[in-house]
Amino acid sequence: MEQVIFPPPALGGVLRVPGDRSITVRAVLLGAVADGVSVIRDRLDCDDTNAALDIMRALGVSIRAEGATNAVLRVDGVGLRGLRPSPAPLYCNASGTTMRLLAGLMAGQAFASTLDGSAQLRTRPMRRITEPLGLMGAAISGTGDCAPLHIQPAALHGIEYAMPVASAQVKSALLLAGLYADGAVIVHEGAPTRDHTERMMAAMGVDIAAHDLVVMMRPPRSLRPLDITVPADFSSAAFFLVAGLLHPRARIELRGVGLNPTRTGLLRALNAMGADIRIQNSVLQGGEPIGDLLPAPGALRGIEVSGDLAPLMIDEFPIFAVAATQARGTTVVRDAQELRVKESNRIDGLVAELRRMGARIESTADGFIVDGPARLHGAAVDAYGDHRMAMALSVAGLIAEGETTILGADCVSKTYPTFYNDLTSLIKTHE
Repeated sequence: MEQVIFPPPALGGVLRVPGDRSITVRAVLLGAVADGVSVIRDRLDCDDTNAALDIMRALGVSIRAEGATNAVLRVDGVGLRGLRPSPAPLYCNASGTTMRLLAGLMAGQAFASTLDGSAQLRTRPMRRITEPLGLMGAAISGTGDCAPLHIQPAALHGIEYAMPVASAQVKSALLLAGLYADGAVIVHEGAPTRDHTERMMAAMGVDIAAHDLVVMMRPPRSLRPLDITVPADFSSAAFFLVAGLLHPRARIELRGVGLNPTRTGLLRALNAMGADIRIQNSVLQGGEPIGDLLPAPGALRGIEVSGDLAPLMIDEFPIFAVAATQARGTTVVRDAQELRVKESNRIDGLVAELRRMGARIESTADGFIVDGPARLHGAAVDAYGDHRMAMALSVAGLIAEGETTILGADCVSKTYPTFYNDLTSLIKTHE
């Protein structure tokens, strides 16, 4: 699918983006092995989360979608030992989150399973989870560093593990496997990563604590069911947040956005650039902080992003790069080599496509350098099958001169199927 973007006279409106993908996937997996019925409200309905739902159903879990928009899930948890073998491989589609977390969960089962996915997912590195899970006693084999993953029954033991790469998916895989271990799981992080798994496990009665980049969990006998309202996904809101900063006649309000500090590195970076972003109606909801975001257009300045900040905004670098094209001075991104093994090589892809639009940007081994501000012009640009690339380039099109065509724009269905509908709702035909 091709999507054509024109720079509108103005942007304005109130929007609640769909629910958080990371929280939805975790709630489905953990709710499936709880004792009792978990209720998940405002869940994200997209390719990634539907893959997790289909897998849990294949493993014998009853899950019902309710409400006018099927936004409420009721998950009939079968308990930690209640999953049943699937006659077919567990198909994760293109969801790296689902596959990596599921590997931890399935490592502790009393039956064999195979985890597979799309051609794109089969290229993504899996040794980062199979090796530490193997240290716990898991019997996992793959095709080199990639899926499909074949998991055999094995007795798991506790582990103390120092993560060589900051990754919430690796941490979460170990914690999910730890539900079936014979001792504590202790994970040392080199830098903070998103902590949704820890928060959710604590809400379900697990003895888990985090302090000074060390997470320790003791295996529970059972899990309490969840009753959770999923906040709006910060990673999805980020595209409209930046659009509200860059378009000179924008007035956008983003409601109920998840503001977990392990997810909002982009906010820190934008504030350092001088962005005018107000946060209103801040509350805690199900253990997760949420609030309304009100960006206002204004001048930005170039900054350096590196170190501990990089993992806290790893999913937002595509839209951050767009913001950097409009900042005065040089913006440097370091320590973000993880971008090369996401849904696409986001470093080389961003550089190639933003250059087509007139950006002054170059790649480095672990990031990129942008000189701004640049006067962007419309072009035909490729999303590389990457949902975040497609959405970031669409925002660039809102401030470019002329027509921008996003090739392969249908990939937004991975995490944000209604993105272009929501974008259209904010476009004003007059100032």
